[in-house]
Amino acid sequence: MSLLASCNSRQPEAHRSSFRYNQHNPITSLDPAFARTQNNIWAVDCLFNGLVQLDDSLQVKPCIASGWEISEDALTYIFHLRRDVFFHDDPSFPGGRGRAVVAGDVVYSFHRLIDDRWPKPGSWIFKGRVSADSPFSAPNDSTFVLRLAKPFQPMLQILTMQYASIVPREACEYYGRDFRRHPVGTGPFRFKIWAENQALVVVKNERYFETDDRGERLPYLDAVRTSFITDRKTAFLEFKKGNLDYFFGLESSYINELLTPDGTLKPELEDQYYFLKNPYLNTEYLGILMDTNNIAPLKRKAIRQALNYGFDRSQMLRTLRNNVGSPAISGFAPRGLPSFDPQQVEGFRYDPVKATQLLAEAGYPGGKSLPAITLLCNQDYLDLCTFITRQWEDLGIRVEVRLMETALLREQMRNGQAPFFRASWIADYPDAESFLTCFYSANTAPPNYTRFRKATFDSLYNTSLGETDIDRRYRLYRQMENILIDDAPVVFLFYDETAQFARKNVEGLPRNAINLLSLKRVRKR
Repeated sequence: MSLLASCNSRQPEAHRSSFRYNQHNPITSLDPAFARTQNNIWAVDCLFNGLVQLDDSLQVKPCIASGWEISEDALTYIFHLRRDVFFHDDPSFPGGRGRAVVAGDVVYSFHRLIDDRWPKPGSWIFKGRVSADSPFSAPNDSTFVLRLAKPFQPMLQILTMQYASIVPREACEYYGRDFRRHPVGTGPFRFKIWAENQALVVVKNERYFETDDRGERLPYLDAVRTSFITDRKTAFLEFKKGNLDYFFGLESSYINELLTPDGTLKPELEDQYYFLKNPYLNTEYLGILMDTNNIAPLKRKAIRQALNYGFDRSQMLRTLRNNVGSPAISGFAPRGLPSFDPQQVEGFRYDPVKATQLLAEAGYPGGKSLPAITLLCNQDYLDLCTFITRQWEDLGIRVEVRLMETALLREQMRNGQAPFFRASWIADYPDAESFLTCFYSANTAPPNYTRFRKATFDSLYNTSLGETDIDRRYRLYRQMENILIDDAPVVFLFYDETAQFARKNVEGLPRNAINLLSLKRVRKR
């Protein structure tokens, strides 16, 4: 606690409300333009705001912008800014006092993001989407205008990403590339201390502009302390000892200490913790390379479909994940998205009889003469892949699991050298387009690791991008999903769920499908 105590020594410990959690992976940058990973995103969310934000139902809501209009041709977005949003106090401002945000700051932030002189991971959100001529403008201090090159319906959702956070020119120029260690934003917390690979401390922003339904100013917490214990078992022990208020994620080394086989918190722990499980916009799958580099058996659609019918997803989740997650029995885009509809998109269920019929249709009755197939996998998913391949073996399908380092596996997936591989896809923003883009033929890898190519799919995809009517757009999404199910370029495994544990004195934890730990409404009793 010494690092946290030093961040606010003027307040007695008994009167300070601090929230403590651990990240298994270190933070690499506090610059929102580099908020590519969950660990960076959670930290950046404390420190910065964008024009808009998502609520826990994944609806776009105002933030720095109090409202907006979209032109009839869906090419121009006009945002009206609040006048009570201030940057954090910082030496980069005259007198060290943070000033009010104006529309010019949005123009600067977005141009900075796409500046080719200093490439940033977040630049893709505007690449090929904004007008080449004056994409960002500020007619006055409270009006910002965004112009698109062509309609792109998920643009508002994209603007909720941490990449689109608003930053001040003064601080960016004052600190240069060291802005990653000296973040200055408008968020509910302001930066205090970052000892890389050890701990990050942020403290309450007393001038934060958002309030709750009763008019009380957010945030409720006085500080947030993030530790970086890389070993999950060690971090779990810290949670058990009371040194952490919050713990997330599951691993085989401790899952059975927390959950029953049915996926509920063990009764003896209910007086200490509570457990939150929620859909997470992550689809786990096995990818099949669809171009000419792939091996003969997987080129046959009947074999790909037989693989999908040939294992029990529900049993897999009960056995290996204590029912955290749900079987992927619909399309590629997961539960939690507003367009998800398993009645309209019927995927694969466990049906060994159907799998056997498909094998025979493909010319391999009972798997006879079917060559062995190699599945590439990393260590984290060995148990899952072993479970599946054993069930396939019962049908006569021989699949050998080959372990690879994660970095090498990803490289081979990118280069089209992985004929059959274990993978996952997490939404960049809460729209099914973020998943369906994985199969658009104009896309390379990533995201199109399977090299899937189908003209009817591409036509539907392009039409959906400009479709302004939500119901019609969702129908297009479902048509694309049904194409994927028929062609089976992937083996659908499961739709992920978040697993969050907190001590009983923690209130207001968010439950959202993008797995964002937003702490501005969290309290500690």
